[in-house]
Amino acid sequence: MYRLLFDLVLRRMDPERAHVVAFALIRGVARVPLLRPLVARVFAPPAQGEVQVFGRRFPSRFGLAAGFDKDAVGVAGLTMLGFGFVEVGTVTAKAQPGNEQPRLWRVLDQRALRNRMGFNNEGSADVAARLRRLRATPAGRRLVVGVNIGKTKVTPAEHASVDYATSAGRLAPYADYLVVNVSSPNTPGLRDLQSVEALRPILEATRVAADEATVKAGKPAVPLLVKIAPDLSDEDVDAVAELAAELGLEGVVAVNTTIAHELGPGGLSGPPVLARGLDVVARLRSRLGPDAVIIGVGGITTPADAREYVAVGATLVQGYTGLIYEGPFWPARITRALGADQARRSPTQRKAAV
Repeated sequence: MYRLLFDLVLRRMDPERAHVVAFALIRGVARVPLLRPLVARVFAPPAQGEVQVFGRRFPSRFGLAAGFDKDAVGVAGLTMLGFGFVEVGTVTAKAQPGNEQPRLWRVLDQRALRNRMGFNNEGSADVAARLRRLRATPAGRRLVVGVNIGKTKVTPAEHASVDYATSAGRLAPYADYLVVNVSSPNTPGLRDLQSVEALRPILEATRVAADEATVKAGKPAVPLLVKIAPDLSDEDVDAVAELAAELGLEGVVAVNTTIAHELGPGGLSGPPVLARGLDVVARLRSRLGPDAVIIGVGGITTPADAREYVAVGATLVQGYTGLIYEGPFWPARITRALGADQARRSPTQRKAAV
């Protein structure tokens, strides 16, 4: 049914406009008191699929990657679709409009997306206020929310650590985990911050700001992760892993969009990223050992794709592009498959996996 809707209606719309319309529909359903719990029951992850990560109960290993809900306006609605967790953002210290349109394209023959959005968002102060209101309710506190933060475009690279720290200080009290995004190809110079020399002060400043904010709020320290690009060399992946271990980061998110294509400006997501995403996750697991949290993201379309990420070492997995092409039942298909896998494991295997 969704495939027919996509072919006849959605693919004929501008991709960014289609996103706005679909997201508004999701949020609208979530605001209807009797409809939201009904939809949530239909899409709910199976109980046997829940995992404990960061000392927190995740209803499923499968979550929504950053980029869909940049301003934390639809967390409840997206969770209603069956995602075990939602990563909002990318959020920057200052509000910014992002790059000029058009900036989002479908790559239909690959079931992929190309984007050069440029971190369009309302800024960390506004997003923090929205998350504070969400967390003020019992239902909001039950949701698992990660927050992905990036550098404001106008901030010079030499001041990047202050920019990230500003956002971390505002957002840490309301996040279940924070992700430092230095891997988007759509902010000039951002990927240069993945070098160990540039990344170290950013991660150190972000950690200090996040810890100070959570202490002040009377909350436990928030786990800190870094998100890397698929286009890093193996040696650079190893260097980031070593830095993450040295600084005591809780984990790594791998991978972001790729610029290894000839389709035009912007990063490519979806199936073309899958193979490299699996390679990077496997490499990180071998370097970071069994205890680090690795979130595998990139190219997940089918339950088999998600299972591959788990098999090579991902603690959690995320998707985004698959939702565009597969529709609202897609998260439930993934979460149920992973839940069935989890149920088949022995109690010892399940404990080791989380």
